[in-house]
Amino acid sequence: MTEREVKKAGAKEISPIDVYMLLPKTNCKKCGEENCMAFATKLVNREYAIEKCPPLLEKTYEKNYQKLWEMLKPPVKAVTIGMGDRAVKIGGKLVMYRHEFTYFNPTAIAIDVTDEMSDDELLNRVKKSGEFTYEYIGQKLKLNMIAVRSVTNDPEKFKSTVKKVVENTSLPIILCSFSPEILESGIMAAPNRRPLLYAANKDNWRDMAELALMYKCPLAVFAPDDLKLLRSLTKTLLEYGVEDLVLDPGTFSGEGLANTINNFTMLRRAGCKRGDELLGFPLLGTPIVAWAERTDAPEVNEWNEAFIAAMLITRYADVLILHSTEGWVHLPILMLRQNLYTDPRKPVAVESGMRTFGKPDENSPMMMTTNFALTYYTVASDIESAGVNCYLIVVDTEGIAVESAVAGRKLTADKVAEAIKNVKAEEKVRHRKLIIPGKAARLSGEIEELSGWEVMVGPMDSSDIPKFLQEKWR
Repeated sequence: MTEREVKKAGAKEISPIDVYMLLPKTNCKKCGEENCMAFATKLVNREYAIEKCPPLLEKTYEKNYQKLWEMLKPPVKAVTIGMGDRAVKIGGKLVMYRHEFTYFNPTAIAIDVTDEMSDDELLNRVKKSGEFTYEYIGQKLKLNMIAVRSVTNDPEKFKSTVKKVVENTSLPIILCSFSPEILESGIMAAPNRRPLLYAANKDNWRDMAELALMYKCPLAVFAPDDLKLLRSLTKTLLEYGVEDLVLDPGTFSGEGLANTINNFTMLRRAGCKRGDELLGFPLLGTPIVAWAERTDAPEVNEWNEAFIAAMLITRYADVLILHSTEGWVHLPILMLRQNLYTDPRKPVAVESGMRTFGKPDENSPMMMTTNFALTYYTVASDIESAGVNCYLIVVDTEGIAVESAVAGRKLTADKVAEAIKNVKAEEKVRHRKLIIPGKAARLSGEIEELSGWEVMVGPMDSSDIPKFLQEKWR
């Protein structure tokens, strides 16, 4: 498949009017909106699901419901792996580029175990995967899945390994083998877990399809570096009745990395820009291939795995299988994923209001910042690290940092005075002194005039708060 074959087809954008014409147009407000046009706009922005309209679920509007579903369904099908609260949804992408709209369903990251590992090693890897967590800008970054690989090609060993995994974690699992017999033994050890079966290829597709249909599991399709074969297999499996598919075009390190990146890009372009429904499925990458190379130290393999994973996340991978359990490998990947999967239309913000640090009293400092998440968590971290007892007023600036908020009139003296009043700051302290960020210094006089509080201009950087308080606060 060439670049020319997947060039843009000029897909039509959906208008709220197009959606409105298929709605009941009763303005019943059962969806929570004032009228059907407002609901149509929310649907186009993917803020609501069509099921939120009760009249639309009635038999009278059955045809309209189906038309709306076809109109609003994402070019990349969403596939669910696992069951219950810990299930992972992958795919469901609407656009190829993040700036066009936003990405949904962050890339799922699975850590592998094999059926030749000792019990201690296996359980240690499962435990580390399940317990790994890191708080980043108010979000908890976690790993998502366990991939169980058959290395021994022994069905009983594989079954035993899968059983140990499901008994020790609630994370969704991927069962990895090209043998239908081995995969079935793994499924039997994981009832009601709905694992992803990896993988069907040109030799075993019929047996794999039977497994997927019998146990109602999603199925990965593998055709290394051959997109035409991958498309052909997808078409065959869909005709056979398997609907939940995940595509793996192969992951190659070293000189093959360029082809890997190109294949992932072409597949996503075919789905999003060309509207090719046979290729509009989630993509699976295997950065674990970095461990196939011989190196002088495992750190080299870990480094290679990390940068392959980062490249695949930026090139549309929806699920990745990794081997390393080291935090320094996972952390940059998870941060990258978090940054890519935030909504570019909405700054990351925290709730405005009053925050308390330590055990402040009526003589403790009263400070102020904005509700931009990165600003808030940086300030909070610096305050906590210094062990400062204080109050912090978080002003709603629509998720914009201090300097930009002042320049864009999102942080004004009026807003600060209103925030002081809303949080009842005068009931917390008796000194009526407010410390504002140094980057908001130009607002100091106006804040004093509107609020009646004495304003102290604090440091430009929150890391200097302890020093500032030591020298200036009395």
